[in-house]
Amino acid sequence: MTTSSPTREEILISLSTNGYVILPSLIPPALLSPLREAAARTIAKARLDWPHVRVVGKQFPPWPTGARDDVWGVQHIMHPDLQEPVFAEWYGCDELVEAVTTILQCEEKDIQLELCNLLINPHKTPFSLAWHRDAIPPATSDAEEIELLKAPRGGTQWNTALLDDECLLVVPGSHRRTRTAEERRITIDDPRAPIPGELVVKLKAGDTVFYDNNILHRAVYPTNPERVTLHACMGTVGAGWERARNILQHGMEWVKEVKYDGRLEEMRGRLVRMEDEVVGKEVGYSLPEETAETIVTMVAM
Repeated sequence: MTTSSPTREEILISLSTNGYVILPSLIPPALLSPLREAAARTIAKARLDWPHVRVVGKQFPPWPTGARDDVWGVQHIMHPDLQEPVFAEWYGCDELVEAVTTILQCEEKDIQLELCNLLINPHKTPFSLAWHRDAIPPATSDAEEIELLKAPRGGTQWNTALLDDECLLVVPGSHRRTRTAEERRITIDDPRAPIPGELVVKLKAGDTVFYDNNILHRAVYPTNPERVTLHACMGTVGAGWERARNILQHGMEWVKEVKYDGRLEEMRGRLVRMEDEVVGKEVGYSLPEETAETIVTMVAM
């Protein structure tokens, strides 16, 4: 049974209050099968020799380009070398762009192209991500965390399920406040332990969840059932240094060499301008590099 889509007001209230909102059946019906077919081909290439993958044992960028033992994500699926234009068709479709401009409360001329990836199940080793906020390290003090949580977001991110998906866990409302003492202990010392009030985000095929990147969240990647979920984001122009780092840490140089049509080309141009603004600067990474001990622990989960 199809759930009715929330109104604009309901979307903004849910994001403000809970830190996430589910938009059912956001994929246009004519695109669902082509997206699944393109995803299957892309996953096969990723397991073989596509260099831009997220490897099991490594949660955050940079990921090694030569490793191929097992993967949990595919990066840069709009890259022309993959020859799968349907991903760009989805990324630039009216339904998605309208949702993004609603969430960011801006006009289309203000949004820029950013990341478009696939989240998939590993074949060999179950894997899980630690509890985290995307741009605030776990060791951050309460005082600094308060200030960072006040900063404008400058973008939105989402997961779009091509198959039913129950891999994302969130702590509703945690994007609005500092961590409790128990949450701080867990995120630092036992980052895959249950957190009181955690919730599993349940998506049916075609559903999309938008979520604040400062919500406490994690994900589980069992070897089955199959997971095929589009994971992407868009941002607003002039969002600042932190947004630039959050996006460019993934290696977006290839975007300068590609051309799209219509609105996507305009969005690409805005991203290129952001890249040009930080030329010569050390962008770095939003979250610290995992230690060898952390990587072993994650693989063992």
